[in-house]
Amino acid sequence: MHTIDHTKSIIEVSNISFSYNEEEVLKDVNLSIHKGDYLGVVGSNGSGKTTLLRIILGLLSPKSGSVKLFGQDISDFKDWSRIGYVPQKVINFDNNFPVTVEEVVLMGRYGKLGLFHRASKRDKQKVDEALKHVDMLDYSNRPIGDLSGGQQQRVFIARALAGKPEIIFLDEPTVGVEKDVKEKFYQLLHDLNEKLNLTIVIVTHDIESMASEAMHVACIKDNTLVFHESIDDLFIESHGIINKHI
Repeated sequence: MHTIDHTKSIIEVSNISFSYNEEEVLKDVNLSIHKGDYLGVVGSNGSGKTTLLRIILGLLSPKSGSVKLFGQDISDFKDWSRIGYVPQKVINFDNNFPVTVEEVVLMGRYGKLGLFHRASKRDKQKVDEALKHVDMLDYSNRPIGDLSGGQQQRVFIARALAGKPEIIFLDEPTVGVEKDVKEKFYQLLHDLNEKLNLTIVIVTHDIESMASEAMHVACIKDNTLVFHESIDDLFIESHGIINKHI
């Protein structure tokens, strides 16, 4: 297993609070994400974990607190190609949309290209590399709607990889995915983390999977961060997550 540079925080969340109207969703959340980590951000539905993700990605503005990306305040950060994002497929994708696998992955190059620039030979090369990383190169010319759910998830990861990010965020990536497909999916993420030294952050309610797959777990409960440790300091009981005392 590769080592994590705990001296290098590429994402720093400090005292973040957020409310929808008068309803408090997050309160004084602090979180550091280190280069090379594989982090699971877990919590029950409605705990605020997806809201935290959207704040980190600049999609929501916090009520108070700050976010730093690669040492820069989020308000000054411009190099978004360093950050990859895989949203929930079931919410964000229409299987009837007439587009090929290659075209979907090429969308991941727009951060480098700009929307109105023609893809170059180098861009197509990066698309092929990304598809090869997820073992989907042979499907380049297939309509994305013809693929299985597990195959589509690999394509969406390739789309994120095409921009050559240093960190990828995935929002509930295994919702509706069968068990055997889920196992292969987690193996893919493990390989990307190990071989590319890609920092991976999964936002999920699947606590049990994170306990066996991730290096570190951050648990959000009652609108705040209650646990942020390595897997070795974690175990699961029927009433929730607690520290292991040894």
